[in-house]
Amino acid sequence: MSCLGVHFALSEKEVLQLRSLPDDAARLELLQEEIEESYFKNHPESVAESDKAWDAMHRTLADGLLTWNGGKYPLNHAVLAGELLYTERDYIMSLKTPEQVRDIASALQELTQDEFKRRYFAINPKNYDSPLSEEDLGYTWQWFQNVKELYSRAAKENRYVLFTADQ
Repeated sequence: MSCLGVHFALSEKEVLQLRSLPDDAARLELLQEEIEESYFKNHPESVAESDKAWDAMHRTLADGLLTWNGGKYPLNHAVLAGELLYTERDYIMSLKTPEQVRDIASALQELTQDEFKRRYFAINPKNYDSPLSEEDLGYTWQWFQNVKELYSRAAKENRYVLFTADQ
């Protein structure tokens, strides 16, 4: 699998539909067959790809570890933390409410590049699969800009944000 991360700014109607489905398989099918196809084609402004940088991004914004709830709210909710809509090991679907989206957007806007760098290099290298480097930091910072912009837009539009990644 490719482990590529994507954030989607969803409407309440779409979230209600996801939540109403009976199981993980049905939610994943809706995501892959309808939401992804529709958003990438018709609503690219409501999509923020993060490639494989989502891993380092989460560690940087949370507590340095790749865990669901490590770190402090609201930064730890930008990627992994939130309502899990899928619980199997092959995919991640983590939902943030409009209230959480506003909190996250505000916190992300206040985060400077210097603070992001400090937090990135505070990651324990023993807990990270790649060497910590200026190159990896730049890669992560670049993808982070997409995510930061999506949260800002989603907050203004009172939308949910769903983080997804295939495993």
